[in-house]
Amino acid sequence: MTSVETGLVAKLKRLGLTSYESKAYVALLGRDSFTAAQVSRQGGVPRQRVYDVLAGLVQRGLAVTRPGDVVKYSAAPPDIAMGRLVAAHRTELEELEGEAGSIIDELDPLYRSGQEQTDPLEYIEVLRERSALTKRFSEIQAGVKKEILTFTRPPYATPPQENVDGLEVSRSHLARAVYEFSVFDDPDVTEGVQRFVDAGEKARFVESLPLKLAIIDEEIVMFGMVDPVAGSATLTTVVVQHPSLALVLKAAFDSVWNSGLEFEEAMERYGPASQ
Repeated sequence: MTSVETGLVAKLKRLGLTSYESKAYVALLGRDSFTAAQVSRQGGVPRQRVYDVLAGLVQRGLAVTRPGDVVKYSAAPPDIAMGRLVAAHRTELEELEGEAGSIIDELDPLYRSGQEQTDPLEYIEVLRERSALTKRFSEIQAGVKKEILTFTRPPYATPPQENVDGLEVSRSHLARAVYEFSVFDDPDVTEGVQRFVDAGEKARFVESLPLKLAIIDEEIVMFGMVDPVAGSATLTTVVVQHPSLALVLKAAFDSVWNSGLEFEEAMERYGPASQ
């Protein structure tokens, strides 16, 4: 086929004809009629396919047969042929629009019903991977608006001496933290806590804490629970966005806070100098 004919085949394919149908129709335009064998040679349509292809063109109204000893085929005039293709597409589109409208009527009630359904526990997140915990706490810490209250105990997701973001929060927001006396067992951790206190964090120290806890802006609570069977090797952290729970836990936080020692007194009793 010439380059012009190849271009015409490509355009006919965009109108919905198959590659072989497009080649056969362009071949039929070459003269008033062709036998199937001639269309096969002229258009490059395989002999085993040419009869089906021509039958398809006849069915679409793009070709007609001429009976005789040997059946011949003629192309319908291009304006008629293209009009029939476009009309077929228009009919198909109208049918699709009708079906789409019917489907919309069926789907819409499901959609509306689904929009009314919410997860009753969507305000709760459960984190088990340490990397996920570290990332989530960083996000929560960065989002503090007014205050952050924490129970800080080992094992640390991010040790105090490495928590650079926490230092920034302590400088710009109200930050209160309760630590265990064990922080004074490690000079690096002690130095890290000292930095937080110097940055403006108010700190208290107690013998032991029941769990890790963070309360942010009286709205978000994050706490870690040790698996009672596996022990400290397995920690599940829960994040709950619920003001009522935050207020209850803040009251518990204040109770522990009030029982704790301030930094200087705790350092004097449990720091290196007391050993």
